Amino acid sequence: MHNLLDLFLQSRKTREVFRCCQSIRDSFLDLGQSARAVAFLFAVLSVFAASALAQGPPAIRLANISTRLAVGTGSNVLIGGFIITGSQPKKVMLRGLGPSLPVIANLADPVLELHDSSSTLAVTDNWRDTQQDELRATTIQPRNDHESALVKVLNPGAYTVILSGKGGTTGVGLVEVYDLDGSVDSKLANIATRGFVDTGDNVLIGGTIVVGSGTTTVLFRAIGPSLISVLPNALRDTTLELHDQQGGLIAANDNWQDNTNAADILATKIAPSDPREAAILRELSPGNYTAIVRGKDNSTGVGLIEAYQIK
Repeated sequence: MHNLLDLFLQSRKTREVFRCCQSIRDSFLDLGQSARAVAFLFAVLSVFAASALAQGPPAIRLANISTRLAVGTGSNVLIGGFIITGSQPKKVMLRGLGPSLPVIANLADPVLELHDSSSTLAVTDNWRDTQQDELRATTIQPRNDHESALVKVLNPGAYTVILSGKGGTTGVGLVEVYDLDGSVDSKLANIATRGFVDTGDNVLIGGTIVVGSGTTTVLFRAIGPSLISVLPNALRDTTLELHDQQGGLIAANDNWQDNTNAADILATKIAPSDPREAAILRELSPGNYTAIVRGKDNSTGVGLIEAYQIK
């Protein structure tokens, strides 16, 4: 896996691309062999993001990126990665929710960790314990005292978020990253999250909020089969749905090559590597969007959802 990733990195010219890829790969190495496949996929994600660094505040951007998942223990905790591109530090807010989610089996007491490529930047349990005043000032602090949140100014680069249950507890949890400063040239480029995809309320759900003027092109990918070589319990066949803020279905896909715009997906250079994996490429106006990953025919297993801004 390392040799393949190193060969991929050598094919790119800019230092920024290398730095993003290297930091994402390294941040997952200590999670074990199974997570290295995820690191590789995140690295591909970051190569695309870093190749389009912003000049001045972007006219349209992803103001929020989030993922909801059934959080387990061990390697089945919620592991997410996100990229900040640009040249200026970005002020963000991270939330780890559980008790306030409208599902029965929610995560009763989430613990949130933030890592960069070399260190742990923050660990937070109950949001009131550390940055209560700063979090309240955002007006989007968690509604439950047992939920986690933090405000941080981050340099452009790759970051990893881990959401787990306090004391090894399990349940449905949600990780969110909010962009708190639209005046700088940096932006949230993408999010990718790995976890166990079950059925019903325990499928893998990703969301994003697009703000600004005009439209932006976003690629969503649902990965599973290409993880099987290192994750034997990965999904054998993924499906993907994209919904608008009213819940209306914008698009659905099973196998990415069946899309009418499959050539456009291929042209991004980051089309899924397995034909059984799903992808949706759409031009989006400002608004809220939700992507849902399931196993075909209600199958279960580890899956990966990715959403990132193409242009």
